[in-house]
Amino acid sequence: MNDAMLKALTRAKLALTERLPRGDRGQTAVEYLGIIVVVVAIVVAISGTGLGSTILTAIETKIAELTAK
Repeated sequence: MNDAMLKALTRAKLALTERLPRGDRGQTAVEYLGIIVVVVAIVVAISGTGLGSTILTAIETKIAELTAK
């Protein structure tokens, strides 16, 4: 790659990064935290009610049906 091309690519990259919004920093961590909260809420809801055993029974029944064939 020659110097002119390298300089042009560097200028283009700098121009692009200057246009990016600066207010989105740290957004990913908040999104991961939100996902974790939702997953924990689902686990608590399943384990705290009879829904977990109902799901387990349905899965065991379907596995038994598939292996019996």
